[in-house]
Amino acid sequence: MMNFMKRNKFYLLLTMMVCICCGCKSKNMNTVTNEEAESTIVENSNDTKTNDNESKEESTEKSAVKLSDFINPEGNTLFTRFITPKGYKRVEASEGSFAHFIGNYNLEPDGTPVYYFDKRQKGGEGHVAVFSMEVAEEDLQQCADSIMRVYAEYLYKIGEHDKIRFTFVDGFVCDYEHWRQGYRVKFSNDKPYWEQSANPDSGEETFKKYLRIVFAYSSTLSMEKESRPVDISEIQVGDIFIKGGSPGHVVMVADICENEAGEKAFLLAQGFMPAQSFHIIKNPTHSEDPWYYEGEIKYPLRTQNYTFDEGSLKRLDYLQ
Repeated sequence: MMNFMKRNKFYLLLTMMVCICCGCKSKNMNTVTNEEAESTIVENSNDTKTNDNESKEESTEKSAVKLSDFINPEGNTLFTRFITPKGYKRVEASEGSFAHFIGNYNLEPDGTPVYYFDKRQKGGEGHVAVFSMEVAEEDLQQCADSIMRVYAEYLYKIGEHDKIRFTFVDGFVCDYEHWRQGYRVKFSNDKPYWEQSANPDSGEETFKKYLRIVFAYSSTLSMEKESRPVDISEIQVGDIFIKGGSPGHVVMVADICENEAGEKAFLLAQGFMPAQSFHIIKNPTHSEDPWYYEGEIKYPLRTQNYTFDEGSLKRLDYLQ
C-alpha cells in the first residue's frame, strides 16, 4: 500500500512538472505573439500615419494658395493688380461701362493700409487693396456713401449729370442737376426743399460739396429702396449685398471672372464706419484667396466684417 501511494505521488509530481513546463512555454509563446502583434499594430499605425500624411500633403499641395498667387504688386488698377483664379477669365468690360470704370480705378500702392477720415491707420489685415479715393476730413463717407460716390464719379466722368441723383432717408430726391444749377438743400421743420442760392457751377469742388450733402442724409436705408433683388447667377459688377439699417452695411461687387462652366467669382469692395478708405476685402472663408466663388455662396453670407442674409444681393437703379 505504501509503495502504491509513493508511486502515485511520483506520477502526480511528474505530471505537475510537465504541466508547469508546458504552461511556461505557452506563456512565453503568448508573450512573443503579443509582442509581435503589438509590433505589427505599430507598423500598421505608422503606415496609416504615413498614408495620412501623404494624403494631407497631396491635399495641401492642391489647396495651398498664397495671396501672392492673386496679386500683381506692380498693378495700379483692379484689372492689373488682381490675378483671376486658375481656370477663370475676367468678364470683359466694354469701354465706357461702369465695370470698365471701376476696373481701371486707380489703387494705392500694394500694401497700403486703410485709413480713417482723421488720418488714423485702421488695424487688422482684412483688406487686399485700397482705392485712390478721397475721404473728406469728416465722418461722412462710410459704407453706402463710398458706393454712391463711385457711381456718381462714373456718371460725372461720362457726362451723364442728369442721372446723378440719390434719395435721402426721408424720401427727398437730391439730384445733381439742381445742385449744379445753383440750387441748395434747405430745411423747414426738418423737411428738405430746394432753394436757388448760388451761381450755376459744374466744377469738381461743387460736385464734391453735392456729395457731402448726399452722404449726410442718405444711408443704407435709402440705398436699399433704390435697388432690386437679383439672382447670384446674374451677378454683375456694381451689384451689392446690403442690409439696410442704422447701422446697416453694404458691399459692392467690384470685379468678376468666369470659368468655362459659366460659374462666376467676384471681388467685394467696401467702405465702413467710421468713414475710411474704400477697399477690397478678403474672403474670410479662405483669407489667402480674396475671390468669392458663386458655388461657395450660401446664406447667411459671411464677409470680412459683416454677415448678409438671403435676399441681400441687389442691383442699384443708379444707371437707369
